[in-house]
Amino acid sequence: MFSGRQVNLNQIFKTPNPIIGVVHLLPLPTSARWGGSLKAVIDRAEQEATALASGGVDGIIVENFFDAPFTKAQVDPAVVSAMTLIVQRLMNLVTLPVGINVLRNDPQSGMAIATCVNAQFIRVNVLTGVMATDQGLIEGEAHQLLRYRRELGSDVKILADVLVKHARPLGSPNLTTAVQETIERGLADGVILSGWATGSPPSLEDLELASAAANGTPVFIGSGASWENISTLMQAADGVIVSSSLKRHGRIEQPIDPIRVSQFVEATRRSLSARTELKPVSSVKLHS
Repeated sequence: MFSGRQVNLNQIFKTPNPIIGVVHLLPLPTSARWGGSLKAVIDRAEQEATALASGGVDGIIVENFFDAPFTKAQVDPAVVSAMTLIVQRLMNLVTLPVGINVLRNDPQSGMAIATCVNAQFIRVNVLTGVMATDQGLIEGEAHQLLRYRRELGSDVKILADVLVKHARPLGSPNLTTAVQETIERGLADGVILSGWATGSPPSLEDLELASAAANGTPVFIGSGASWENISTLMQAADGVIVSSSLKRHGRIEQPIDPIRVSQFVEATRRSLSARTELKPVSSVKLHS
C-alpha cells in the first residue's frame, strides 16, 4: 500500500509531538484586498516567523490566509511567485522546518514552492472526496498531486485535512472512513482534524476516532487549540497546528504575540510530559 520508506516525525521536527505555528500572510498580489506593497507583506511575515521561533514552536506553516475570497483551485502565478519569495526569506531567517498551504486548495502550487525552496511539508485542505465550500464544490485530486510529487523527485510530506473546516462533505462519510481513505487511498503522510471553522477545535472524541482509524499515521489538531484546551486535545493527537490563539488579544487579524506563543508552548509541553508519565509515547511515523 505504501512505498515502504518511513520517516520519523522526530527527524523533521526534532520532536515526536510537534507544535506548528502558522504565519498568515497579508493579502498578496491579485487578491481582493492586495495593498500594493510586497515589502509590507514580507515585513509582517518575518515578524511573525521570528515571534513563533522565539516562542519555541517546532515548525512553521505559511498560508495566503488573507487572500480571501479564495479561488477554489489554482491560484494566480503572482501568488505562487510571492509565496516562493516570502517562504525563502523566512527559511533564511529561522532554522525551523517550514510548510506551505496554498488556499483554498492548490496543493500542486504548494508542492512546487516547497520543492523549490526545500521546505518540508504542505497542507492540503481537500486531498480526497468532494467538499461543498463557500468557494463551491472542491474535489480532491490526490492522484495528480502524488504523481506530481514523484515527477518532481520531491520528498515533501503531505498533511491532509479530513472533513476540512468551512466545508461540508458531499454525501455522508463517517470520520473513520474519511480518515482511512485519506491515508490508504489518498496516501497522505499525516492527517489534520479541525472544528467547523477557524478558531474552533475538534472534539476529543473525534480526535480519538481519527487516531484509531489512522493506525499509526500522525494526527494533527488543525484549529482551535489554545493554552486552556491543549492538555485535553493532545491526549489523542500527535501534533498541533496553531494560529488564532497566538494572535494579539486572540484576534485573527492581529499579529502574533510572542508571549502567547510561549504560554501555548509551555502548556503543550507540560501536557505532553504528563502524558508521557502516564504512558510511554511510541515514535510515530510518516508514510511516504
